[in-house]
Amino acid sequence: MEDATACSDRCAVLSHISPHLAKLPLVPWVFLMSDIHTVAVLGAGTMGSGIAHVFARTGFRVLLCDIDQRFLDRALAQIRTNLAREAAKGKLPPSEIEPALARITSTTDREFLSTADFAVEAASERYDIKADLFRSLDRILPASAILATNTSSISITKLAAQTGRPAQVIGMHFFNPVPVMQLVEVIRGMATTDATFAAVRDLATKLGKTPVEVNDAPGFVSNRVLMPLINEAAYAVMEGVATPQAVDQVFKLGMAHPMGPLTLADFIGIDVCVDIMRVLYDGLGNPKYNPCPLLVRMVDAGWLGRKSGRGFYTYEK
Repeated sequence: MEDATACSDRCAVLSHISPHLAKLPLVPWVFLMSDIHTVAVLGAGTMGSGIAHVFARTGFRVLLCDIDQRFLDRALAQIRTNLAREAAKGKLPPSEIEPALARITSTTDREFLSTADFAVEAASERYDIKADLFRSLDRILPASAILATNTSSISITKLAAQTGRPAQVIGMHFFNPVPVMQLVEVIRGMATTDATFAAVRDLATKLGKTPVEVNDAPGFVSNRVLMPLINEAAYAVMEGVATPQAVDQVFKLGMAHPMGPLTLADFIGIDVCVDIMRVLYDGLGNPKYNPCPLLVRMVDAGWLGRKSGRGFYTYEK
């Protein structure tokens, strides 16, 4: 049993430090996936709408946020279409479409996200935009909430440093189309705790995805390998080695790729490819990651791929 003197000394110490403890950030060392009920998704583009779709379909309440109601309306319409497509293929009971949609609330007001237990940022692949969102989320969300980013190339550690909770910041990189693709890269920053990683790994599994652990480095694994391939394919076209169709056919028939690298570039977005290449070049300092001049000219011309109607190929809008 503790003697009276020791007890008195211990109480004096606690009395001295307790006012300061109240000011420290709350770190959820035992935060579990089961603690997540409401998910904020920042960005209602292709990736954000897909992420909102899979969370809502799995039973989570989703707060979908963007700067313009038009983007939100378009995202909700796309989610409805994709849910109906899943039902038509027998992957979802038709009776689940309306309940899934009802679990999504759209908003243009970031302050509305204050009840979220978890957030996924899915904005444009630009550090300044993402850093601003992380500063806002850190201020708005509860101290216990985990902040995740869907970035495909930007440093998790650098984004985490914009917050007062770097231990609770992590990468959760989904792949397009999100409702279909199984992989999620789960990326640790330098300060990411095991508890944060475990919660997000288990969350990805609950969504029906396969989480793969990756450490923080420019481009992670997927884009560090993929983007140089797309870049070299663009060089082959620019230098007259082959047409886009021929380049893609080589990879489809010779390497058993489901689509060629230039078709994939159009699908991803030429502008996104250029942004990722620049992140790789800045982060790794190797000139092989410098974007091909043809890709840069295509972005300047507005030839962004499927979303603009023209890239390496033309598309009906």
